[in-house]
Amino acid sequence: MRFIHSDEDLDWHIGRLAKAHPVFAPLAAETGSVPIRWLDGGFKGLVFVVTGQQISIAAGRAIYGRLEAALGGITPETLAGASDDVLRAAGFSAPKIRTLRALQEAALSGGLDLAALERAKAGDAIEALCAIKGIGPWTAEVYLLFAAGHPDIFPAADLALQEAARLAFALDARPAPRDLRAMSDAWSPWRSAAARLLWAYYRVKKGGKAVAPV
Repeated sequence: MRFIHSDEDLDWHIGRLAKAHPVFAPLAAETGSVPIRWLDGGFKGLVFVVTGQQISIAAGRAIYGRLEAALGGITPETLAGASDDVLRAAGFSAPKIRTLRALQEAALSGGLDLAALERAKAGDAIEALCAIKGIGPWTAEVYLLFAAGHPDIFPAADLALQEAARLAFALDARPAPRDLRAMSDAWSPWRSAAARLLWAYYRVKKGGKAVAPV
């Protein structure tokens, strides 16, 4: 399967998604070309996604920026050398500090090989990431979608995707994560294109407000 590493790759995937599932064609016409919105891979990219868990995009970026400034570069080594007080001052909650410590320990022990995970099958990669304390499916899926370009990922727990699906498909209510995941299964192997297109569609409906996690 062709990974999504460029705007051209994404256009190709969206074209095939719309052909296989014509319900997406009007959405693609309304959004126009969807920018790829890339995320740095590796440890710092995963830290970025963890930082953005359950908070606004703007808040996540601000906290990440303060962390990067405090550490002078985000690596397992610089994180290990920083006290919890430094992380709290950057804006991290106690649960997120525990997650960062778990990531740091996994990376330093050799138990977290992100380069290998980015080449693995999506299900295997998600399972491996979720084995780290504090990492759930949303974090794993968003990282693999935006940092690895996996072609068949759909973060069904994302609130913006749930609302986008409600708007796009004229649903009576926002679908629950399990219901949206069941819907997205039918869109395989183009689920990443579906997610990116739905985020872009919601952005249009919200007048340009950023809704994707990166």
